[in-house]
Amino acid sequence: MAIALSTLVGCKLNHSRTLTVHISMVPPASVGGPSQMMQIAGRISDTAPDTEIVLYAHSGVWWLQPLTDQPYTKIQPDLSWKNTTHLGSEYAALLVQSGYHPAAKIMSLPEVGNGVLAVTVVKGRSGYVTSRSKVHFSGYDWIVQTGVSDHGGQPYAYDAANVWTDGDANLHLRMANHDGHWACAELMLDKSLGYGTYIFSTEDSTHLKPSAVLGMFLWDDEQSTNFRNELDMEFSRWGIASGHNAQYVIQPFYAPDNLSRFDVPSGPLTHAFTWQPDRVSFKTVSGPSADNGKTIAQHTFTSDIPPAANEKVHIDLYDFHHKDAANPEPEEIVIRKFVFLPATGSR
Repeated sequence: MAIALSTLVGCKLNHSRTLTVHISMVPPASVGGPSQMMQIAGRISDTAPDTEIVLYAHSGVWWLQPLTDQPYTKIQPDLSWKNTTHLGSEYAALLVQSGYHPAAKIMSLPEVGNGVLAVTVVKGRSGYVTSRSKVHFSGYDWIVQTGVSDHGGQPYAYDAANVWTDGDANLHLRMANHDGHWACAELMLDKSLGYGTYIFSTEDSTHLKPSAVLGMFLWDDEQSTNFRNELDMEFSRWGIASGHNAQYVIQPFYAPDNLSRFDVPSGPLTHAFTWQPDRVSFKTVSGPSADNGKTIAQHTFTSDIPPAANEKVHIDLYDFHHKDAANPEPEEIVIRKFVFLPATGSR
């Protein structure tokens, strides 16, 4: 059972009662990071109109949960609340008045006052053991994402059953709808490769529904608060049927010259990027090989290039912002091969 670190504190509403907030479903204690989220839940002690819950998880500092653009947790009519959170060593719930603006990252929690009505903090559950599924693909071991993650900008559920290899050593990623919610697919290389050329051979991706996203990208979990360590090849119409269906990205995507959009045709394709200290060059060609296919698109970025650190290859398939949750039909993509060619003199 989690141990409360601070006495529940509250303020008197209308001078007649003291409000408190409780955490009853406590996530485990973990080092934190962007790769996994779990449910957190609780309740408040009494009816409090025009109030909401603000959640934080502690991993070095206090991080707003579940996302900085989703800072509030709704209180239900029965006084309960529930949401997801990234993992940390401790968890905090604040009962706040509507209109309160929480900070995305803080060294210490706010005290009661200035819109904060109550605060509680609990330690994460002890004895948590991470169980990771793995697949072997193209000569590498890959860790399969399970639980909940927000790599796509929203919390998504991931199921290890949605990732597998077939008898021809092809990698399959599936996205399946369960009771109106998508269970997605993601896997991550178990080691960092550094500078060099990353090549992905895929079967047709144009059959995916407009909101489905196939991503092949580098991401550094240890530096996840700095999105400029991310390089992306993404294949989606982002929920707009008439939009482009592919893009190359250097994060942050909103910076000038960090995004190149284009269209890919149906059929097998090979996508590659060469990462160097001062540039990243992307290219997509038709067919199963990078050597002799027709060039579909290519682009070189020379700004916001991340230095080699602990970036690892990720491949994922998810539904953009849950735009098509009512569609029961599963989506599937096949990756035929992954190849890495290290840069001369690289680690």
